[in-house]
Amino acid sequence: MSSNNNPYLLLTPGPLSTSHTVREAMLRDWCTWDDDYNLGVVQVIRSRLVRLATTSSGYTSVLMQGSGTAAVEATIGSVIPDTGKLLVINNGAYGARIAEIARYLNIPHTVLALKETEAPSPEVVNERLQRDQAITHVAMVHCETTTGMINPLEAVAGVVKQHGKIMIADAMSSFGGIPIDVDKLGIDYLISSANKCIQGVPGFGFVIAREEQLVQCKGIARSLSLDLYAQWRCMEDNHGKWRFTSPTHTVRAFYQALDELEKEGGIEARYQRYKNNQRYLVKGMSELGFNCLLSYKLHSPFITSFYSPEQKNYDFHCFYNALKEKGFVIYPGKVSDADCFRVGNIGEVYEQDIMALVHAVSESMYWK
Repeated sequence: MSSNNNPYLLLTPGPLSTSHTVREAMLRDWCTWDDDYNLGVVQVIRSRLVRLATTSSGYTSVLMQGSGTAAVEATIGSVIPDTGKLLVINNGAYGARIAEIARYLNIPHTVLALKETEAPSPEVVNERLQRDQAITHVAMVHCETTTGMINPLEAVAGVVKQHGKIMIADAMSSFGGIPIDVDKLGIDYLISSANKCIQGVPGFGFVIAREEQLVQCKGIARSLSLDLYAQWRCMEDNHGKWRFTSPTHTVRAFYQALDELEKEGGIEARYQRYKNNQRYLVKGMSELGFNCLLSYKLHSPFITSFYSPEQKNYDFHCFYNALKEKGFVIYPGKVSDADCFRVGNIGEVYEQDIMALVHAVSESMYWK
């Protein structure tokens, strides 16, 4: 059962409900220059992240202050030269955000625009890469939390590698919650955040990068504070030192969260818990008459979109507040052409919590 002493459980794609021990880890202050912090915490985190991502050599990791989007922007803005061109595979709000970052930074790019309920086809990606030889980099969101869709990362990355392009995977809501081997998949840059499946708290993102690619990125960055190469070089040369003030409390909480991931049995065990959570969620909600937006084969194990009830007296905010009073916080929908709401099942959330949520939903269906 969730060991959460908050007034409600966050059933969202992050920030999410964390363990008491992760929150407790933030109760000590740390000096950013001290070896206990840099060598004992930061460098250990960096090496552990790489080990979670692959058993192969040749990869490194960089921690970046800010939100997950800051880490995405640092990557997009630091690894694509002016002579390069980015293909953005977009089937949701977060793919669209990558394209928006490229527009803001004046990076040459093109967008493969898909419906929010449409999975990217490796054949279509292949055709686009054949047609536009100027493309040098490809970016795709792995779990598009707009809908809860899990995009076919292995198939798309395979096509990208066949064409000799650089693959950027926004694994914000998936890394740590589903097995990914960046080397086997041919991923050059994988981006995620502290407050997702590793179950830390907000404050920094991280990039797991193929080192032979990252070393070529000196001088490309279009931002001082979001210079991915300079941040990596500083951490490499100064034993984990950050270029600017690091989010020490968040970093220490993440260190604790990594310990707890290991104690749970690693990524595979957490993946199974999340899958079970999502399966019980869909089963319970379906029995109450709620329909999923996506077909089950497209669902990620992280968040699920449900169509809103069609009754005229249904109001999401009333439903939301009724569930909140019972100890659960869900998410509004984000699909542009469908009335939906979303329920996440990652974080310090277990089968019992999902069962309790379904019961709370059944008691909150005032529109019936």
